[in-house]
Amino acid sequence: MINELKMIEAIAPDVMDVLQERFQILRNIYWMQPIGRRSLAESMGMTERVLRTETDMLKNLQLIGTSKSGMTLTNKGESIYQDLEKIMNQLLGVNQIEKQLAEYFGIKRCVVVAGNSDEQVKVVDEFGEALNEALMLLLPETQNTIAVMGGTTMATVAEHLTNLETEKRHNLFVPARGGIGEAVTVQANSISAMMATKAKGSYRTLYVPEQLSLATYNSLMQEPSIHEVLDLISQANCVIHSIGRALHMAARRKMAEEELLMLKQKNAVAESFGYFFDEMGKVVYKVPRIGLELKDIQDIPVVIAIAGGHSKAKAINAYMKNAPEQTWLITDEAAAKVILKGVTL
Repeated sequence: MINELKMIEAIAPDVMDVLQERFQILRNIYWMQPIGRRSLAESMGMTERVLRTETDMLKNLQLIGTSKSGMTLTNKGESIYQDLEKIMNQLLGVNQIEKQLAEYFGIKRCVVVAGNSDEQVKVVDEFGEALNEALMLLLPETQNTIAVMGGTTMATVAEHLTNLETEKRHNLFVPARGGIGEAVTVQANSISAMMATKAKGSYRTLYVPEQLSLATYNSLMQEPSIHEVLDLISQANCVIHSIGRALHMAARRKMAEEELLMLKQKNAVAESFGYFFDEMGKVVYKVPRIGLELKDIQDIPVVIAIAGGHSKAKAINAYMKNAPEQTWLITDEAAAKVILKGVTL
């Protein structure tokens, strides 16, 4: 299909221009619906007059509907958009960006979702759909133990998993770490339970704080129920995690002022697995923790990192210098383009 479209583009480039413009309009409405014409025009950098002509045409084709709240895709419009998306992503060069990013990081694969998750909430939903497809492909037909990290991105993507069970494949979801004293819905326990529910698997919980004194840690390690879950975590053959901005994560962890100052002085830009990294990917600080550590994931067969948005580009670039080569990165176009500019980060 891509070759056929490129032949059409060669002989009638104006047709492809119209197709791309209308597809971008459908995409932006899908991301931000319901949305008014003025807001959509500003978002796309178009004049309202030009946009009105195109949206009137799309309305006549019964692809969009309008109401007092704004424009939305009709059922027909959403179906057309979903069918066009993969073709247009290839045509618009997303596949090339994916290959460049994977080569740049030296990892197995990158999946790049169009858009900017900082601004378009639907992009994070598409992270979830991409994760579901990756797990369908990567999880072996056996008993799998899937270790899951927490975070707001992870909480959203968890909602988009579907049944991953087969006759031979059974999946146990476990939290990759203890809680971090924040909203229950974004803790690893809650997210692993949600993923298990959506994927028709099972789950175990780890009821311990993430950060502990050495004495408390040693005491808890004697508890049989905790020891059992930690053993399961250590046997994980898949880990799903996010990548955070250093100072944002430090604030979420309610770290002390002197620790925040130290992270600023050491130019920390990224956090994952309780490790803080500077722009060169060097570990500048490590939070004492219960659960998976960076060294543990090196030999885990399936590693999936999920993070996107222009604001996280530096964090992704820094962490990925430490990612094992079997990693799949699910990100968005906004982050990918900033990263691929290299020295301009």
